[in-house]
Amino acid sequence: MRTVTSLPYQLTEEEHVWIPLPDGLRLAARIWRPVCSDDQPVPAILEYLPYRKRDLTAVRDSIHHPYLAGHGYACVRVDMRGSGESDGVLEDEYLEQEQLDAEEVLDWIANRPWCDGNTGMMGLSWGGFTSLQVAARKPPSLRAIVISSFTDDRYADDMHYMGGCLLSDNVAEASTMFAYSTLPPDPALVGDRWRDLWLERLENCGLWAENWLSHQRRDDYWRHASVCENYSDVQVPVLASSGWADGYSNAVARVLAHLDVPRKGLIGPWSHKYPHLGAPGPAIGYLQEVVRWWDHWLKGEENGVMDGPMLRTWMQESVPPSTAYEDRPGRWVGEPSWPSPRVKPSEHHLARHRIARPGETVAEETLSVSSPLSVGQFAGKWASYSAPPDLPYDQREEDGGSLVFDTDVLTERCEILGSPVVKLTVSSDKPVAMIAARLSDVAPDGRATRVTYGLLNLTHRDGHEDPSPLEPGERYEVTVQLNAVAQAFPAGHRIRLSLSTSYWPLAWPSPEPVMLTVHTGPSTVTLPVRPVAESDEVSARPFGEPEGAEPLRTTQLTPGEQRWTVSRDLIDYHSMLEIVKDAGVLHFDDIDLDVTRRVVERYRSLAEDFCSPVAETAWSMTFARGEWSCRTETRTVVSCTPTEFVIDARLDGYEGARRSFSRNWHRTIPRDHV
Repeated sequence: MRTVTSLPYQLTEEEHVWIPLPDGLRLAARIWRPVCSDDQPVPAILEYLPYRKRDLTAVRDSIHHPYLAGHGYACVRVDMRGSGESDGVLEDEYLEQEQLDAEEVLDWIANRPWCDGNTGMMGLSWGGFTSLQVAARKPPSLRAIVISSFTDDRYADDMHYMGGCLLSDNVAEASTMFAYSTLPPDPALVGDRWRDLWLERLENCGLWAENWLSHQRRDDYWRHASVCENYSDVQVPVLASSGWADGYSNAVARVLAHLDVPRKGLIGPWSHKYPHLGAPGPAIGYLQEVVRWWDHWLKGEENGVMDGPMLRTWMQESVPPSTAYEDRPGRWVGEPSWPSPRVKPSEHHLARHRIARPGETVAEETLSVSSPLSVGQFAGKWASYSAPPDLPYDQREEDGGSLVFDTDVLTERCEILGSPVVKLTVSSDKPVAMIAARLSDVAPDGRATRVTYGLLNLTHRDGHEDPSPLEPGERYEVTVQLNAVAQAFPAGHRIRLSLSTSYWPLAWPSPEPVMLTVHTGPSTVTLPVRPVAESDEVSARPFGEPEGAEPLRTTQLTPGEQRWTVSRDLIDYHSMLEIVKDAGVLHFDDIDLDVTRRVVERYRSLAEDFCSPVAETAWSMTFARGEWSCRTETRTVVSCTPTEFVIDARLDGYEGARRSFSRNWHRTIPRDHV
């Protein structure tokens, strides 16, 4: 990424500002704005997060907020209540109070003498969620939003549940927020209050895993702040982006299809990152695009930002399977609208271990599968962060425990853009069952690269609100929608559909092994084919080189460690996936602060015991300056019985070497058709 040191506007930075709330609490903010805004007010941009502006997002913030401010905006980075130096307790995600606070913050910003009354919101992940959710509340000053790696549907398309199946990322993210919500504020900013604020967080943080596991079906808990409940609530222009390697690859297409406001979509090959920091590459000059967006919608400049295609996306070329890529080969393509009238569904019936040609008549046969728990160990993460390498590996071993259907060898190139759909006629020998459907690119040498996948809890076959058990032996018609993707399959390759009845540890398995029968003939896979000969409809203006402001200076005092290890013991038949993400010790030069972070995730199972899976996540974070040192350690373990999920958790707080707080939790939650 190119570092820009000369910007159109000279900046001033306010490192720490208090924003008052009606209940007497205060939120901590950091502000970058043009010096001239003292006399010539400018529009303002809010990024609102629970991830600590002072340290944990400080480097990323320093790249894009000064850059945007240097183009004539007041950029305000605010920590949510209970995070960073802000007062209060962070109790859960996307609560009504969180959004009320955001409205207060926007009103406060709009009434500053340096703001001209026009505001925007932007963010990645939680910040993208919140920007969209707050936009739906129609705050009067908000004129436009820029969102990345977000969702409009908190139940069906977030890291909690997928197709009604419990995702292991539900446990991992709950553990992340268990750690983040119990961190201390910095005494350098809050003074002697730091200990009281920290103890308040430790004593009242709650158990996020319990909240999320208590709602296993789509209910009012998930409907709240799910913009898909009423898209018409959003009345401001939206610039939406994500990446094909991210878990949030579907929402961009949905908001393009359902919003009735000026909107643009951008999907690259990236994982869970901003596009100017995108990995796998190529990263793009995203901040230049964002500046043009704000210039038009906040300043009224006629700069052609709405020209060109509605959706620009990276059409990925075929690659060998790997858990990481520095760059994904491909090209930018564009669609003038979405859904695109040029993308045509190509329906293929399933024959015996074969995907039939379009229009081919296929006889009905029955094929059965009962997958071992080992299917899924090479699935990668639901949402890739590219650290450590976490993309799916060669699918051949996974296919050994699956029903496999291949096309004939392709005689010509095939490109798809959108969500493949698998329709199956099935029967099960158990009342609770799941299907994992994977689409792979199979090279002539047999290596199989997963292109996309989808999950369905079969008790959710008629919707996520009221699941119902299966009648063993009865035939059902079910639909599995796979994640959207843009992918090219070259001539000489095959397209493979693989079906399994487990996908651990990406998704929690059924309570007992299932024998699933698939009836070929009526079962189909439909591919969203984009004609190769079509014009790509890409704007004549290409993306610029990635650029940003000079990053905040840090010093790596102790190196980190990254591991992703799959192990199997063939004596006692234990299997485990261990993920280590250790950031070492990072020194923030400007505030003389040392930050240590280490997280270990372990996913264990025993042979074919479907009630043996255990998900465990342990976090340790230390903040130190001089004689002050504060450490928080959290551990969350989720296990199960045939009828319950079991949560055991522990929270410890340390001042120096002395443990000053400790609490344990033990909870049982009934399994609700999961």
